[in-house]
Amino acid sequence: MSNKPIIVFEGIEGSGKSHHINKVSKYLDKKKINYIKIREPGGSLNSEKIRRLILNKKSNFNVKTDLLLYLAARSENINLIKKFYKKKVILIDRFTDSTIAYQHFGMGIDLKIINIINRFLLKDIKINFTFINIVDKKNLFFRLKKRKSLNRYDRFNMDFYNKVQKGFLKLAKSKKKFYKIINSNLDIKKNEDLIINQIKKIIK
Repeated sequence: MSNKPIIVFEGIEGSGKSHHINKVSKYLDKKKINYIKIREPGGSLNSEKIRRLILNKKSNFNVKTDLLLYLAARSENINLIKKFYKKKVILIDRFTDSTIAYQHFGMGIDLKIINIINRFLLKDIKINFTFINIVDKKNLFFRLKKRKSLNRYDRFNMDFYNKVQKGFLKLAKSKKKFYKIINSNLDIKKNEDLIINQIKKIIK
């Protein structure tokens, strides 16, 4: 595996992915390892503009528009990723698997369409490793209640989140070698250690 990999953190709302990506950032800072950290949607200037539009709780897009907006946000990030690809460690909070989990498994959009556009955008860019964070209903809603404000994607029902989470697990099962499932219902410190130990193996 490349010593300058792309490492992605995936999971539904309240699953702890953003917490863990921040912990990994601090670890890389401590080790003086060069990296960039982006999120999707977001990351670059224009992608952040699209993020505000997608997640605005007053927005009411149909599922096809939602898909195209997410992919437009990704398109704006690709140049940033290309710039540092194999030159720095790249940490991404949500990426291609989120599009498949949410838009295909959650909303029923044809997977072929998503895959075609993702291939068109990514070209030769390869994800090296993905952490899938899972969470149960109790912890999901407990963590959402603690947030100061909720965006549009924080307001779905549990049936939708279950479909999405099952989608993530199906993706992880198909490529076990390049995925690690993190059960965020367990002790957070143990999960932090588990992830950092995996990061040490990935970045040699």
